[in-house]
Amino acid sequence: MYYSFNIGLSAVVIILLFVVFNAIKILREYQRGVVFTLGRFTSVKGPGLVFVVPVLQQMVRVDLRVVTMDVPSQDVISRDNVSVKVNAVIYFRVVAPEKAIIQVERYLEATSQLAQTTLRAVLGKHELDEMLSEREKLNIDVQTILDAQTDSWGIKVTNVEIKHIDLNESMVRAIARQAEAERERRAKVIHAEGEKQAAQSLMEAAEILASQPLAIQLRYLQTLTQVAGDKSSTLVFPVPVDLLSTFLDKKPGA
Repeated sequence: MYYSFNIGLSAVVIILLFVVFNAIKILREYQRGVVFTLGRFTSVKGPGLVFVVPVLQQMVRVDLRVVTMDVPSQDVISRDNVSVKVNAVIYFRVVAPEKAIIQVERYLEATSQLAQTTLRAVLGKHELDEMLSEREKLNIDVQTILDAQTDSWGIKVTNVEIKHIDLNESMVRAIARQAEAERERRAKVIHAEGEKQAAQSLMEAAEILASQPLAIQLRYLQTLTQVAGDKSSTLVFPVPVDLLSTFLDKKPGA
């Protein structure tokens, strides 16, 4: 009988140890436990030592750290009917563990799918030039939409970055030709602007020289001095008749 009592006591102790072992949970600093009592949400516990009643209560662990999720490459047709492949990365974290468990079945997969559809929808409203030049604005637009739609899931989207916009080879060549044509246009405009400024300066110089007849003569003599410094053996220098008119008009013996 004593032997049977010891066996029964040992069984009770083992059962109690098993219950205590299953009742004690340890949560890390970045973890929270969503506790359900008989299937109904009770509370959010943690971090540290947490006691859960076996059988009656169940606990689901939720990680609160920032999740870095790569959005697979998406086929996007821009507003100007250009087909591109775009991939991005999103950063988000759980701020309400009870919503992340209760409101959505698998919040990681749901956020990934929502990010893919949102990326296609937002970029499809813009032209290719806007995708390439206004990437920061597109990042903010995608983040705002994602953050608003995942708020009911207890998820906060902190950042969205579009990593690559891949174009097919024919489109790359077309963009290169467009950029080359744009550079040529700018070069021609700059050259024409320079000609215009030079013509304006020459007109102002001509007006100044015309107001002083002797100034044009001094200018010719200065040009002759510059040409004389050349090492060429033969110099051809036009002499205007106006320069000799002063000497021709003088009376003999004057």
